[in-house]
Amino acid sequence: MRKSIAHGITGWASVLSGLVCALLVFAVAASARAELPSESDEAWTLRKEADHIRVYTIEQPGSSFKAFKAVAVLDAPIENLMAVMANPGSCVEWVHNCTESYAFGNGVFQDRFAYSVNDMPWPVTDRDYVLRIRTRGDQASGEIVMDLNAMPDQRAENSSRVRVDRSDTLYRFTPEGESTRMVWVQHTDPNGALPGWLVNSLLVDIPVRSMEALERVANSKKYQGYQLVYDEQGQLTGLRMNKPLVPAHSKG
Repeated sequence: MRKSIAHGITGWASVLSGLVCALLVFAVAASARAELPSESDEAWTLRKEADHIRVYTIEQPGSSFKAFKAVAVLDAPIENLMAVMANPGSCVEWVHNCTESYAFGNGVFQDRFAYSVNDMPWPVTDRDYVLRIRTRGDQASGEIVMDLNAMPDQRAENSSRVRVDRSDTLYRFTPEGESTRMVWVQHTDPNGALPGWLVNSLLVDIPVRSMEALERVANSKKYQGYQLVYDEQGQLTGLRMNKPLVPAHSKG
């Protein structure tokens, strides 16, 4: 009997030891989290070209999921595109499979938080994101950059969804006349039991469908008539709606 008890205690000790080791490994992996790959990295591989959109992928150190880079010149002014981006609910209008999105907290245009949900096909559980969104822009160059990073602890988890705790995205917008060049770099670990090969095989379709929708949505009436606002140092501070013109026949 004593031998049985001792064997049981030894077994539990092994389990606990293994659990502690696993937690330590996870902690080290989390602290060594890789940054997004450079846009100019020579290892990017072209995976898809659809009309004016090109999508590349690259291996990401420490992850079984690849990062992607999508590049396109969108037929929409940068002001329209930023009006879409500034709308906390616009995710459902253009991001493929986004079914819910809203802002929370006391953020400002340059630094704010958003919550969104990504619909997954049955029987896979839907994923949700808590993102910190930081926006910066330079009036001289006209370029605007947005960084979106997962901040999973900023909002309580939903038991019916899997919280994505590793996701980093960069949007770079550069005006080209009435069009805008957009570069989208992203790496996401969707968490849970999803095989890397399956996610990687579907990866290229997400930015293509999303950028096509973004171009269409940005040209809708809802997002027209906006103006970018800069401070005295030429740094982007926000967005405002232009005052509508008064028809000549209504004067006097």
